[in-house]
Amino acid sequence: MKRVLTAAVLVPIIVYVVLWANFWVFLAVLSAAALLSYREYNGIAAAYGFGAPGPVGYGAGLLLLASTSEAWLLLVALALIAFSLALRGDLAKSLPRAALLFAGIVYVFGCWKCAIPLRQQSPHWLMYALLVNWAGDIGAYYVGRTFGRHKMAPRVSPHKSWEGAAASVVTSVLLAGAYLVKFVPGITIPFAIALTAAANAAGQFGDMAESAMKRGAGVKDSGAILPGHGGFLDRVDSTLFSLPVVYACLLLIR
Repeated sequence: MKRVLTAAVLVPIIVYVVLWANFWVFLAVLSAAALLSYREYNGIAAAYGFGAPGPVGYGAGLLLLASTSEAWLLLVALALIAFSLALRGDLAKSLPRAALLFAGIVYVFGCWKCAIPLRQQSPHWLMYALLVNWAGDIGAYYVGRTFGRHKMAPRVSPHKSWEGAAASVVTSVLLAGAYLVKFVPGITIPFAIALTAAANAAGQFGDMAESAMKRGAGVKDSGAILPGHGGFLDRVDSTLFSLPVVYACLLLIR
């Protein structure tokens, strides 16, 4: 019940912000989502024993989120900052600390950044990118729970099954794909099916990647901020992987 109530409160707010809010409200909400995601990533990373990436990641991540400069140059600068900061403390842990800091900035803020140009192209592109995982999660949850027999990756996520994964793709294609065709002019049905299947598959890898990070750190949930859902990062790990796939495809068809 908590899971349903949390979704009932959050989904209308997200839909409003994506489709109708002005840019500054959207950017504020996006920044808050990125900061919450990074906060929970920071906790997972700290559990590996090399030291938490620390507060610098928040500022560097917001810089990446807001930057309009050449992305590759900014990423190089962030990598150099990460390596410089790792010089303090136990030098035997300096390289892992730098890697955790840099990877977290790119993983969280870099992926969320894709939401900005998607919405600028059309709010429906961003709504579609979010719907890919919302729809997929519903299909995976109910079908996997009832019919799941063949485990997908038991070491990483023992409850995930191939049946649930297939249902996730099908549900996503039917709902998110239909949304894309209806609300974005010029999108053909074959393209919508292919893109939705690819974005959904990326999202499922994102879910398992975060599960692997948590298992490696000995952490059950990334947090407890969302009643019935666990941590915030637990809810958006699929979206973080799907957003770059959708944006990359959008760049190809422009």
